[in-house]
Amino acid sequence: MTQRAGLLALLCALVGLGASAAAVYVHYRLLYDPTYLSFCDVNATFSCTQVYASRYSTVWGIPVAIFGGAWFVGAGLLAVGALTARDTVRENVPGYLFLLSTLALAVTLYLGYVSFVLLKAICLLCLTTYAAVIGLFLVSGAATSFPMTTLPRRAARDLRVFVGSPLAIALVVLFLAGAVSAMAFFPREAAFAAGDRAATSAPTGVMPTQDQRSEFERWYVTQPRVPLVVPAEGAKVLVVKFNDFQCPACGQSYLQYKPIFAKYEAERPGAVRLVMKDYPLNRDCNDQMTQTIHPAACDAAVAARLAQAHNKTEAMEEWLYTHQPTMTSPGVRQAARDIAQITDLEAKYASTIALVKGDVALGRQLGIKSTPTFFINGVKIEGGLPPQYFEQAIAYELQRVASK
Repeated sequence: MTQRAGLLALLCALVGLGASAAAVYVHYRLLYDPTYLSFCDVNATFSCTQVYASRYSTVWGIPVAIFGGAWFVGAGLLAVGALTARDTVRENVPGYLFLLSTLALAVTLYLGYVSFVLLKAICLLCLTTYAAVIGLFLVSGAATSFPMTTLPRRAARDLRVFVGSPLAIALVVLFLAGAVSAMAFFPREAAFAAGDRAATSAPTGVMPTQDQRSEFERWYVTQPRVPLVVPAEGAKVLVVKFNDFQCPACGQSYLQYKPIFAKYEAERPGAVRLVMKDYPLNRDCNDQMTQTIHPAACDAAVAARLAQAHNKTEAMEEWLYTHQPTMTSPGVRQAARDIAQITDLEAKYASTIALVKGDVALGRQLGIKSTPTFFINGVKIEGGLPPQYFEQAIAYELQRVASK
């Protein structure tokens, strides 16, 4: 491998490692600090938060970015080897990098599909890692001058050289220890897999420390309260959610907050009321949108409203939230028939979509810009809160009302 190619490979690895480290930092801040606004949240489409809030951002509770960072460290060590190792090893390094980057490219293509097609949200840090992987793939592919079928034999020979080098062994041990430590000690998020009904009984997330709870409360009490024309019907805490059934973050908050609402209903019936308001990110029923982001969102809103007449609201909403990746308008209409026994959707569509547009109009007055947006007794929360802080906000409101 030429020195120029080796330097290019090292540069790609360092860029990818930097982006991965930044992604881990953002993921961590989002987990622990409900007030944190990521620097890579540009709008509803270019939003790291939207991506990191999805179930695709972690594997076994570990951020994908940590796996990516470990991979780039390994690629960087190989690039250093291409610049400093003995000649017999240096000539084989491009093959190792090419094999690793080919596997990484397959993962990158899958994650790109998830981002662009399923989530319809783009993470700028993720795009940077994709570019770094592609760069390594091209550089190593161009520098590989031997048939890849000979790689196993070359690897066996280089392994004997590696075993005889204390420095190389020490570097690998440090690399493995660092990677395992990062995966083991990163705080786990509550796992809420889409489609898993058991998620509704899952824990509500990482328990904040007393200092974190105090910091959150200090932030919360400084937020302005917006008067709402939504009846509380005797509830002490009124939670209004502006929702899009095809929005991944809306589905995530539904699964995460459901146990919280169930807990308060069991302990204090009627004290906490949740009111759903529709705000589909679809130009067909939302004149505030310059482009359609979720093509099935209008039909989903209609189906959920009509399901109320058949006492199938919960079943319909759960189907909508847990089928977001594959949701289409025909699929929504079929599910409305199968799950909620709605046979007159077409006949009632016009009158029902008018109600949806009424919610959109209210959202416009309240300055809704994205979904989900919550109002907790008038306190506006864009994007929702980690479940542990959402529960703390409700508890604070109950205590505030009781002290009046």
